[in-house]
Amino acid sequence: MPKFDLYDGHRDLMAHLKGFCSKMRGAGGKEELLMAYFRLSLRGTALEWYTRQDHSIWYTWDDLVQAFACHFQYNHEIVPDRLSLTKIEKKPSESFREYVFRWREQAARVDPPMKESEMVDYFLQALEPTYFGHLVSAICKSFNEVVKMGGMVEEWLKSNKIMSYSAIKTTTQAIQNVEENFHPVGESYTNLFHRLRQLDMLRPIESKLPNPPPKNLDYSMSCEYCSGTLGHDTEKCWHLKNAIQELIDTNWIEVQTPEAPNINQNPLPIHQEINMIETVH
Repeated sequence: MPKFDLYDGHRDLMAHLKGFCSKMRGAGGKEELLMAYFRLSLRGTALEWYTRQDHSIWYTWDDLVQAFACHFQYNHEIVPDRLSLTKIEKKPSESFREYVFRWREQAARVDPPMKESEMVDYFLQALEPTYFGHLVSAICKSFNEVVKMGGMVEEWLKSNKIMSYSAIKTTTQAIQNVEENFHPVGESYTNLFHRLRQLDMLRPIESKLPNPPPKNLDYSMSCEYCSGTLGHDTEKCWHLKNAIQELIDTNWIEVQTPEAPNINQNPLPIHQEINMIETVH
């Protein structure tokens, strides 16, 4: 018995019919055999359709083909074009290689056929941002090389060697949300820390680097609030921002409105000096 390519109702029906007849030609190609074995070349929705039909009304092979073509004609009419290829997205449940096979199957139906360089171009346009960002440099490579590189990106994502675009976006949004929770202080955090330290309201904290330190650690920056810890500066220190915000929330210091007098707009005697931050207790 020939081994058939199974039709699931979603591909080109004419291509399937031609392939089926070609396989059956080696088995004799008789009409009754075509009708008897046709169901063995179907699966999924196509097989469901076949089993629901009244087979007694199919007197010839042509009768079966006409009924089959009439039902699945939409697949023959909706032939993908170049633009539609860029809209074929990778499903969360499929691997990169499975996605490539599905995309390549649709690309093979485009008329006129695409050159390999053109195929690479449209495939890259269809990729989600994470894959596109790592594969855009492969635009001049062969399609097979692009697929191999995509498989490497997939492995890197699984092993957390790189972050996905969505994860980066989520992290960035989380940082922005945290920053929005910090009350504007009207001056640099570094200057404010110096003033609060003079008032003995804040003192440097002990902070240690992880062992081993991160590979991307910037040794050119250090934080006064974290007792000189390397890797970040005082102005961007989250520990300092949280400490100052806690002083504001507990009313130990008060953030004045822009209308309040300050040292630049309305100089006061030194014992009454007021900036954007004023101590309460």
